[in-house]
Amino acid sequence: MSLHDLGFYVRGRINSGLTRVMNRRRRPAPLPPPLPLADVAARGDDPLPLTALLEGRSNAEREAAVRWYLERRGAAIETHRFATFEGRGENLSVEIGGGDRVVVLIAHHDAVPGSPGANDNAAAVGILLHLLPRLKVPPSLRVRVLFTAAEELGYLGARVYVRDVPLRNIAGVLSLELCGIGDTLAIWDAGPETDFLRGVTGALDGLGLRRDEGYHVVGRIPVFGSDHRAFAAAGIPAYGLSVVPLAQADALRRFVLSPVRSALLHAVRRPPPFDTYHTSGDASSTLDPRALESVARALTAIVADLG
Repeated sequence: MSLHDLGFYVRGRINSGLTRVMNRRRRPAPLPPPLPLADVAARGDDPLPLTALLEGRSNAEREAAVRWYLERRGAAIETHRFATFEGRGENLSVEIGGGDRVVVLIAHHDAVPGSPGANDNAAAVGILLHLLPRLKVPPSLRVRVLFTAAEELGYLGARVYVRDVPLRNIAGVLSLELCGIGDTLAIWDAGPETDFLRGVTGALDGLGLRRDEGYHVVGRIPVFGSDHRAFAAAGIPAYGLSVVPLAQADALRRFVLSPVRSALLHAVRRPPPFDTYHTSGDASSTLDPRALESVARALTAIVADLG
């Protein structure tokens, strides 16, 4: 066990403890049982209905539901199973296109215990499942859609994936987090500008989105993170992609960029979308279909422009 791995393990245990405290305090109304998978599939493949594949299920059930849906759609699935002292699971991936340059789009399928996990992260999974048959990938490009396990355990699934799977020809990575509430996109953990980052922001500009209004580019987030960080640690341009309410932009910036403030407010008062983050209130009833659709539209443009 390295000190690096131990640090992630401790972070995961603290995260789980905070979640249990938050959920005991909320005392929410009981949620309805998860929909049967066949009923979810019958509702169509728009992003919001697809969140019901995962919402309210255990992590093992969420993982199985993603596999069930991909198999039902006839996708060629690459499975990466792992088991470490930190946890176990399956990363599932599907490749679109045949070019040499690879762009990786990630959505983790697990949730923290006690949370229905709608915005974190069923919304992101629903978006990528919706895009699978629709993405038009330029000939020079290949898109790897990666559904990771155990993100809530310090990005465990992504860290093991990066360790085990060859990373050659990856031009960039976007991990989708909190993509169901808000009206403006956020590209975060953006350090020095790279060709990949210029391609991403250029595509958003091409959609008519104005920087600092329709989308924001934010530097390293001290407290929060996601699977892209495992790829960034390997030297690959990799960023988080979220949706946030523009009206809350200043409050969110103060919240996520101040580790001390974030820690103090974690169990007291948080701006949306963090007011339901990792809590029993993270239900699909809080999601806005326009937010999910805006991410799908942005990813479609990004893929097209990167070619």
